[in-house]
Amino acid sequence: MNRMYSPWREVYMQSFKDDKPAAADGKSVFADIPPEDDEKRFVLYRGTRCFIIMNLYPYNCGHLLVIPYMQTADFSELDQETKLEVMELTDLSIKALKLTLRPQGFNIGANLGRVAGGSVDNHIHFHIVPRWEGDTNFMPILADAKVLSNDMTSTYKNLRQAFIDITQAPEH
Repeated sequence: MNRMYSPWREVYMQSFKDDKPAAADGKSVFADIPPEDDEKRFVLYRGTRCFIIMNLYPYNCGHLLVIPYMQTADFSELDQETKLEVMELTDLSIKALKLTLRPQGFNIGANLGRVAGGSVDNHIHFHIVPRWEGDTNFMPILADAKVLSNDMTSTYKNLRQAFIDITQAPEH
């Protein structure tokens, strides 16, 4: 079996080793982000039961996460209202990404459990990854590097404005 190395994710993955808890109190990196830290932590939108944040270690430019405020690893523990809001915020994220980055497609999903690829396996979250034709190339294979062509701060500002525009539109 061939293996490919992803050095851009090493720092992120190292922060979740089993012998090093994410926080002394058992809280995830997503728990209790105060609203005054939204810009610093790249929080784009806050709903009633969930929020939308940019992934700090994106698979692609504009990789977003929809995260319930309730910290649980078990999808079945989410109530129906939270599950509905996850889908509503996923839809809102797609609309904002279409306005700002104009992707040609999306990958949407969740990694449930560490063996499924869940780096933050104690707090369920849902990924929205924008995709473009040709967004995979030779760089990860030949140079062990993923090229991201957008600055996260400017992407955040553009997406944040798109969320404001969409949610304040009369038809929303």
